Amino acid sequence: MGATSSAPAWLTFVEAGAPDTVAAWNALGNAFAGARALRRVLRERVTARDAPRIFAEQEVLAEALAEALAAVPDAALRIPGGEEDWNVAQTFAHATAARRFLPTWAAMAAAGTWPTDDPPSVRPSIPGDADASRDELLTLLGKSRRSQERAAELITGRETQPCPLDHPLVGRLRCGDWLLFAGVHDLMHLEQLHRIADAHRGSV
Repeated sequence: MGATSSAPAWLTFVEAGAPDTVAAWNALGNAFAGARALRRVLRERVTARDAPRIFAEQEVLAEALAEALAAVPDAALRIPGGEEDWNVAQTFAHATAARRFLPTWAAMAAAGTWPTDDPPSVRPSIPGDADASRDELLTLLGKSRRSQERAAELITGRETQPCPLDHPLVGRLRCGDWLLFAGVHDLMHLEQLHRIADAHRGSV
């Protein structure tokens, strides 16, 4: 996994604009096997006042998601999308939700507004709307971009502050790490979308 000389064009494009996100994805490996390696890369690449730069990388990922969705034929939106038994629309909507909530929760910790009574938690994967249209999915993507922008503003200067959010597979990360990790999650689903688009290229 990762961008190499034989990497697909979409990944080469993403790596050029989001090198830190791709490096974290490479470190993670398949099925979250490299959680320790991921945290090491995050500590190396996420430092104080890096949130604006990290957000710029996440914008590259957002554009890549939009392009990948455009490459998937309408008929393929309802086929299994690589995440459990969800279809492509459910998986894409799930990806946009992760883009919104992971950085937003980190921003709450950074801003000192983390709730103690009912704190956010990363629950088992939740699918999006199985019947979502292409336009609805793009609307969700747009919402995630605006949400990430607000989160990055709050995280700026507090990137290395610990965040109490606990992920069942990668554990606890720092506030700035969560902003970048949202892009790692994007890459997992980008790979799925391109695989589906390639398999159904030319279909109607």
